[in-house]
Amino acid sequence: MTKRDIIAIGGSMGAIEAAKDLLAGLPDDFPAAVLMVIHVGARGLNHLAAMFEPNSRLPVTTAVDGDLLEQGHVYVAAADHHLIVVDGVIRLGKGPRENLARPAVDPLLRSVAISYGPRAVGVILSGLLNDGAAGLAAIARCGGATAVQNPADSKASDMPLGALYGTDVDYRGSAADLATVLTELVTQDVDTSFEVPADLELEVRIALGRRSDSSTISTIADVTPISCPSCGGVLSQMRSGPPLRFRCQVGHAFTAEVLAEEQEPSVDEAIRTALRIIEERVVLLEKMAVQATQAGQTYSAREYEQRSGELREQATVLRTAVMRPGAALALEMGHSHALTTS
Repeated sequence: MTKRDIIAIGGSMGAIEAAKDLLAGLPDDFPAAVLMVIHVGARGLNHLAAMFEPNSRLPVTTAVDGDLLEQGHVYVAAADHHLIVVDGVIRLGKGPRENLARPAVDPLLRSVAISYGPRAVGVILSGLLNDGAAGLAAIARCGGATAVQNPADSKASDMPLGALYGTDVDYRGSAADLATVLTELVTQDVDTSFEVPADLELEVRIALGRRSDSSTISTIADVTPISCPSCGGVLSQMRSGPPLRFRCQVGHAFTAEVLAEEQEPSVDEAIRTALRIIEERVVLLEKMAVQATQAGQTYSAREYEQRSGELREQATVLRTAVMRPGAALALEMGHSHALTTS
């Protein structure tokens, strides 16, 4: 028997303050390595470690590729690299973005799950959308313990809620309470035997930057008639779940929630474009009807007027389809511009 000795933490909006509270509660003799991914964007300047260190009794550094994990040390993901653990060694992966992020939370949690199994603890803090839900499910799948920040205690509750929907989570509480939970968990003996799922291994290799193509993805997912918003390739639906997830041949990965959120602007833009074209066509047909009337071409004038009326009805349908206030406002502005410049 051995004890839990690896903690993987992920978060996004609101997670910096939550992580400060959590780290402040860990003792200076904490007998586990702590790895942390917080979405900072590709152009982050790796300042997070310096931000966390004043709140932590443990040393906090930005993760470096090839470093051996040390107990009682906090490692923060470097900008534009997935933070991954392979056999106790830190690896910084340049694989495709997951849920539009690199570093993303899921690759860290998956790598910890397959490397440590029951010795691992996964933690999801405050954040938007649901990156981390699949990774936390992977931790549970390999026998590890799972915890989330209480959604009511989170600045952004999406990530904790997504994790709760994706798997049966063992613990939840405020960020400060989670420090107490972790301190207790690392004292407990666990059975280290577990079976490494092949699909999780493949996803970790993809995050490291290993080659991914349609034949590779076909071993873990089924093709769908949905395109990847990042590269335009075909998406395949992952067989493991929940949560519902997709990957393209290149390896870009999305939960259904992130994919839907990413596609909304494209849908709005398509509707705006269609509405603009229809309204310009209406203006043109009305001018043609006036000209035909002036020329005594009564039949042609009636035909132009009928066609313009049909197009106005189509424009009304498009307007009704726009549900989001921001998109509706953009449509209204576009409509006014078309009429005032015609």
